Amino acid sequence: MSDQPDNILLIYLRRLDQGQQDMRDLKLLMTNLEENMAGMNRRLDRVEQRLDRIERRLDLVEPIAR
Repeated sequence: MSDQPDNILLIYLRRLDQGQQDMRDLKLLMTNLEENMAGMNRRLDRVEQRLDRIERRLDLVEPIAR
C-alpha cells in the first residue's frame, strides 16, 4: 500500500453508500414508530368503546337523539 490518498471518486462513493445506509436505518426506525403508534391508537379506541359502554350501562350519558 502506498501513502497516497484514495481516488477521490472512491471517497465520494463511500460517503454516498454510508448516507444510503443511514437512510435505510431511519426508514426502519420510522416504520417501527408508525407501527407502535397504530397499536396504541387501536388500544385507545378499545378503551374508549369500553368506557362508552360502561357510561351507557350506568346511565351516565344521555341517549343519542336519532
